[in-house]
Amino acid sequence: MSKRLTRPRPSSLRHALNLEDYERLVRRRLPRSVFGYVEGGADDGEACRHNREVFRSIRMIPKVLVDVSTRTQETTLFGQTYSAPFLVAPMGASSIVGYDADNSMARAARAARIPFVLSANSITPIEEMARTYPGAWFAAYQSPDARKIEDMCLRVADAGLSLYMLTVDVPVASNRENNVRTGYTMPFRMSKRLGFDVLRHPRWALGTMLRTMRHRGLPRISNVDPIARPSIFSRNIGAVTGHAGFSWRHAEQIRRCWKGPFVLKGILSPGDARLAREIGADGIVVSNHGGRQLDSAVSPVDVLQAIRAEAGTMTVLADSGFRRGTDILKGLALGADGILIGHPFLFAAALGGERAVTQAISRLKTEIDIDMALLGVNMPEDITEDMILRSAF
Repeated sequence: MSKRLTRPRPSSLRHALNLEDYERLVRRRLPRSVFGYVEGGADDGEACRHNREVFRSIRMIPKVLVDVSTRTQETTLFGQTYSAPFLVAPMGASSIVGYDADNSMARAARAARIPFVLSANSITPIEEMARTYPGAWFAAYQSPDARKIEDMCLRVADAGLSLYMLTVDVPVASNRENNVRTGYTMPFRMSKRLGFDVLRHPRWALGTMLRTMRHRGLPRISNVDPIARPSIFSRNIGAVTGHAGFSWRHAEQIRRCWKGPFVLKGILSPGDARLAREIGADGIVVSNHGGRQLDSAVSPVDVLQAIRAEAGTMTVLADSGFRRGTDILKGLALGADGILIGHPFLFAAALGGERAVTQAISRLKTEIDIDMALLGVNMPEDITEDMILRSAF
């Protein structure tokens, strides 16, 4: 297989000046169904749009004549110090979007000294990720079966991943009309429309789909079960891997089984943040799943302050719609300890593998560094609530 098919074009990456540029540049490279799966939300996409628009209602109040010559973005999460206050979010089926995208993103994250979170819906097995990024984090869609809970915790621990992040906001599949319109299905089903879409994107067909099958055989969802590895064509997988019967008592069982940091991802209610604290969670991710679940859900930015007040000593992370350095600083001012970012890094991986993800991480770090200087702060802990002001759009 020619490497020319997957090598990033220097001109393409040169035009990626910020995270949203990677989405613009990759759109033509991906089949409409694949791009739509990543970019689309639930129902009418209102939550997706609100996730970005809400940042416009927050303005920042800089301090001047502050010596900012000692700036650092270093951030401590769960006892580990990282180089920046953001991390690579878990994303399912990443290797269908870009060849070996999980490993590309993980290698870039490890080199940049930021966390990487592997999705249960990934094609890359936990054990492989532990070799790429020892101590990486894992985001689970967990069965309520007690034995499977125990076995999954054991599998993750034995592999050497360091943090167990339970996805809690997907009890059932959301209404993804966009996927129907673009022809994306899970399990994967070839149709005339999809076949034509793939043929119109030979770079992706040869450089991602066929190359993945050559490297891995039939792609398999590798981490939703302690043992089973259903292929993406299998009727044994569906559009969602959450479970309607999963409840707080099952989360408590994971807390008892898992000895490392335990995080609940998908919290939007201050009351749920309190319950997470009461069952012994070490952290939460304030998230509306990127607008891909409940279309009328609030943005994390809407509720971060109230959740921070209930979180106690838990680490508070946030995701959904953060793209700019100023977005991240606003999230920190509202009470987050760190921010998860997903789609831009995945689109970068699809454009140019590890090299492009490294560039995207560097671009965002540069933005944050400039923004911290202009805001008048030297470290993330200096960013406080009195530096932001909510206003009308």
